Order: sequence, then C-alpha cells, then structure tokens
Amino acid sequence: MSVAKDKSAEREGGLYETIKVILQALLIAFVIRTFLFQPFNIPSASMVETLLVGDYLFVSKYSYGYSRYSFPFGFVPIPGRILGSNPERGDVAVFKLPKDNSTDYIKRVIGLPGDRIQVKEGIVYINDVAVPRERISDYVEVDANGREFRSPRYRETLPNGVSYDVLDSDPNGLFDNTDVYVVPPDHYFMMGDNRDNSTDSRAQLFVGYVPYQNFVGRAEVIFFSIKEDTPIWQVWNWPWAVRWDRIFTGL
Repeated sequence: MSVAKDKSAEREGGLYETIKVILQALLIAFVIRTFLFQPFNIPSASMVETLLVGDYLFVSKYSYGYSRYSFPFGFVPIPGRILGSNPERGDVAVFKLPKDNSTDYIKRVIGLPGDRIQVKEGIVYINDVAVPRERISDYVEVDANGREFRSPRYRETLPNGVSYDVLDSDPNGLFDNTDVYVVPPDHYFMMGDNRDNSTDSRAQLFVGYVPYQNFVGRAEVIFFSIKEDTPIWQVWNWPWAVRWDRIFTGL
C-alpha cells in the first residue's frame, strides 16, 4: 500500500472516530436531559427571591416520573405518566403551560388535588385554614443607578412544614382577594413566590390548574447565576457579574 493511501486511510479512520465520539456524546447528553436532569434558566421575576432572573438551575426529570412532556417536542406519546410520584406541597416545579402545552413555567406547588384554595388580604387559605406567615425584613433590590426598592417579605409555612419567603409588594394586588378555587382530580394549584408579579393558577384564563402530566420536573439546585443585564457569554464580566453566593444553592 502506498504512503498516500496509508495517510488517506488514517484520515478516514480519524474522521470516523471523531464522528463516533460526537454521536456518543450527543446520545449521553440526550439520555441525561431526558431521564435525569434538564437545565433551565429563569427569564422572569415571578419567583423572586427564591429564583432570580439570570439563575440557571437543574431540574430532576425522574422526580415525578415521565410523560410525553419529558421528551423534546413531546414526540413520545405516553398517556398520562409512568414511574410517577406525586408532586408535594411546597415543591418548586417546572411544568408545561396548560393553555399551549409548549411553554415552560416554574412555580411552587400550593394546592393538591381536591384542595380548596383561596387568597384573602394576601393570605393563602388551604381548605379554609390560613397558611401561617411571619413578617421578616424587607427584600431590597438595587437598580443600575443605585436606587433601592423595598418589598415587604414574609416567611410562609405550608401544612407539611415547608417554609419559604414570599414578597407582597402591593397590599391591594390583583390576586390578593380571590374566589375559592377547587383543585380538580389529577391537577395542582401553582403560585409564584413574588405574589404580585406572578401569573399563576390564580389567573384561570392564562394558567389555571396544572394537569399532573404537564409536570416536567422538580427544581433541585442553582448551578450558575449572573446579573440579568449581563449575557452569560460575556465571560470577561463574570468576576463582578456572577452571583457567586447563589451557585450550588439547593431549592
């Protein structure tokens, strides 16, 4: 065999190995993303201060089992869920918006199937019992011009003992006083922690009750966080734009 043919065979062999490694890596990434963990980033302030705009987090896909929405573009037509476990009150969960089944939302599980949920004067009632909340220090935001904005902050504790902070920036917010919501079977009632800046199950025409099969997974940990006015690809700004204290924060 000539030297030229040897070199050509080496190049072909090297190209084959490269393609094989790339395909293997893509397959591993697909399996991890579909069955184990999927990354999401936070584009809105509806879950402040639990989640901030610019947070990047991992969502466990196996926590609630698998439905068609566990797969990209919903191309596996699974009826309902398989290997499923039920969301628990207080979970921070990603779900597909029931109105279009394609948009990802992230909120907190407040109401379970069969629950009666109502908000009166900003206080959540579950089955006619007020959810305890304790006034704590204000949540303070500082804008690019150094101006401070304060929002009243409360520590809320659900009946199962899960506690978290919520903001109530408007004492007469749109959803601070609601009718009674009765959660249907196999559905859940979701609310944002930033109560006056969240479109959630209280907005029945836009979100409403979330079917069990629409759950994508449970938020587990923030793996990266950067100020909302800094694109993640601007690595030269990371030293002062990355929120280092939020990295690897559990949820």
